[in-house]
Amino acid sequence: MPRIWSSLGLAYLAGTALAATPAEWRSQSVYFLLTDRFARSDGSTTAPCDTKDRGYCGGTWQGIIDQLDYIQGMGFTAIWITPVTEQLQEHTAYGSAYHGYWQQDIFAVNSNHGTEKDLKALSDALHKRGMYLMVDVVANHMGYAGAGNSVNYSVFNPFNSQEYFHSYCPVTDYKNQKQVEDCWLGDNTVSLPDLDTTKDEVKKIWYDWVGSLVSNYSIDGLRIDTVKHVQKDFWPGYNHAAGVYCIGEVFDGDPSYTCAYQEVMDGVLNYPIYYPLLKAFQSTSGSMDDLYNMIGTVKTACADTTLLGTFIENHDNPRFASYTDDVSLAKNVAAFTIFADGIPIIYAGQEQHYKGGEDPANREAVWLSGYSTTSDLYKLIAASNAIRNHAVSKDKAYVTYKQNAIYKDTSTIALRKGTDGSQVITVLSNLGASGKKYTLSLGGSGYKSGDKLTEIYTCTKVTVDSNGNIPVPMESGEPRVFYPTAGLEGSKICA
Repeated sequence: MPRIWSSLGLAYLAGTALAATPAEWRSQSVYFLLTDRFARSDGSTTAPCDTKDRGYCGGTWQGIIDQLDYIQGMGFTAIWITPVTEQLQEHTAYGSAYHGYWQQDIFAVNSNHGTEKDLKALSDALHKRGMYLMVDVVANHMGYAGAGNSVNYSVFNPFNSQEYFHSYCPVTDYKNQKQVEDCWLGDNTVSLPDLDTTKDEVKKIWYDWVGSLVSNYSIDGLRIDTVKHVQKDFWPGYNHAAGVYCIGEVFDGDPSYTCAYQEVMDGVLNYPIYYPLLKAFQSTSGSMDDLYNMIGTVKTACADTTLLGTFIENHDNPRFASYTDDVSLAKNVAAFTIFADGIPIIYAGQEQHYKGGEDPANREAVWLSGYSTTSDLYKLIAASNAIRNHAVSKDKAYVTYKQNAIYKDTSTIALRKGTDGSQVITVLSNLGASGKKYTLSLGGSGYKSGDKLTEIYTCTKVTVDSNGNIPVPMESGEPRVFYPTAGLEGSKICA
């Protein structure tokens, strides 16, 4: 008989999510953090955290509550936190399960991060600010400190016998979809026992569990791990049982493969855009061609690009600054993330220009930055979210308007998003900080001769010329974003 949420927890955790639907999530801007690496309950900004140790560093849900001003100061309206379930306890050769993806008890919370009461307090604190909570979940697998052919299944709750799982076989061929779905991730050091999600009993447990999780903790949305490793017909029922917006991780840059999963859940992380975005800006010799083309391809291949998650950094990929320390290039990819189609996702530490490469180096403790609010990227992200949030409030169609790439040259790409008269125009450059000063004459924006616009990073005012072109003042490879000057009246933007 599976153990269920404690009666104390259920009594305390009654509540209603603030937002749930995909339509409500379109307008959000998400700050993604690893709970263990964002903030400690003691408020320390000096507590050591050596990523090479792959161990717990002390981040908690209470720590997040205490730093919500820092997050909201960048204009974010939602946070996404790593999984909350209880993990394997051993410290393995690969470290501890601080990240949350080696779960063993789905009915208990990770005591390293706090109590059930602490998690509910985080949800309440966010909702009081009008912010949303997204929680990471894993339905594909559990975690075991040992080889896949010698698992003690009794350590799992509720999946405490082999009958709940696929027979052991390692994934060796990612082009073989049946193997991707039926075989196991991990290795002989830490195996990830693969649940047989074709079985009705497994489906029922997961569907009941996810609905209870969302209800008990007043969760507004879910990010779902390892989606492509579960057969597609499992996901509609899971998404429906959750009753909130679900966005899945399909770790693949092929739009025809990745976009197909939007047929079975609300959204997916936009890996098809991630790769050409990185290629375009990771150096001053990057090409805009693939990014320009992929913007159009994804609009065709995916059911709805406005429900995808746009990003340039996360805990599974090297940080952008590990490729280049050029802050101007980092500003451009951050601007693209926030002004492109879909729901923008910024990874904690990106605003401090953290440089960690492959996992585990990209999982640094944010508290070691001192939560600086004066870093160049913190300020750029805050300004970007401010104008996006303003555009959303002024133009009801902004979030459903599918962006157009209106210009491209060897070092520049320009995007238009929003309805006529209130469209946001984004101009991005990969010339880097040493880029020359010049004026780009930009057509195709939809603005007419004489229209007055404000560039929101420099607060420079420009007038559309007689040919309908925007005179874009480019300098030091910095991004430029334009909005109608009259539309800013009453806001604090460039006031």
